Amino acid sequence: MLLVYYLILINIATFIVYGADKSYAKKGARRIPEKTLLLWAFLGGSIGALLGMKVFHHKTLKPKFAITVPVLCVLEIVCIGFCLFSNYHLVTSEYSADIGLENDITVVQVSDLHNQVFGVNESVLLKKIEAADPDIIVVTGDIVDSTHTSYSIALDFVEGAVKIAPVYYVTGNHEDRLHGKKLDEFFDKMKSLGVIFLDDTYVETSDYIIAGIGDSSLGSFDAYGAFDESKPVIMLAHEPGYCDLYSDLGADLVFTGHYHGGQIIIPGAGGLISPEFEFFPDPYEGMYTYDGMTVVLSRGLGNSVAPVRINNYPELVVVKVS
Repeated sequence: MLLVYYLILINIATFIVYGADKSYAKKGARRIPEKTLLLWAFLGGSIGALLGMKVFHHKTLKPKFAITVPVLCVLEIVCIGFCLFSNYHLVTSEYSADIGLENDITVVQVSDLHNQVFGVNESVLLKKIEAADPDIIVVTGDIVDSTHTSYSIALDFVEGAVKIAPVYYVTGNHEDRLHGKKLDEFFDKMKSLGVIFLDDTYVETSDYIIAGIGDSSLGSFDAYGAFDESKPVIMLAHEPGYCDLYSDLGADLVFTGHYHGGQIIIPGAGGLISPEFEFFPDPYEGMYTYDGMTVVLSRGLGNSVAPVRINNYPELVVVKVS
């Protein structure tokens, strides 16, 4: 959403700047330099610049504007289309994991939503989840974003998800950065809707144990001890970099996110960069084995600091667990 907000604002601002310069010209006042007007177009405001030229009949006879701005506008429209498709083309990745369950279950993982919007009230995302017919939905952190926080967008997803299947949730680093009354009210609302919080706790079912670790506890976890082998253990945590901890606790299947697929996936090289600024983190997505434990690393759904994914579509994860 940050990219969308930026493009809207920069084009509105550019339109206003072109209108202002036309007004200054009529009044004989000091003008805005032409290089500044073109810079606004180069910075993503070419649509606003072209509209300003047409509406205010400004700079339309000067070749540097009459040629440059329309070319930039075409390039910007192509770029916008590419970026929007990259950010909103939601895909489903399906995996299978055998951890010794008596009864098979389908787990849908939602990670790193970061207030991204997929349809009205998250309808596109929720329809994909419903189509997977999950037994449980696991949310592995960063359902909101600390830089452009919208609790209402997150609640649109939660309100729909709890109607599909039981929802289990652990916090990510972005929730950990947020504090205060609004966050407390958000968590209370989630709980009232039926979301099961697993920060530093676990739930035992007849077939398996589902456990969680809150992001703030990853570096110094001591909330519960290692599980025995009486039941398979499914574990939720936001970050994939603590696999030694998950393994020591006896996890059989771990769901993580956080890496956003490396943001830019380079063919043959993998994801470009992790949130910790590690270049080409390995692994950066998918399902893999670590010390006999199965780990699922979701590419996630939204963005935070970097507003654009490249060759890295937002991902809903579906795991058939047996």
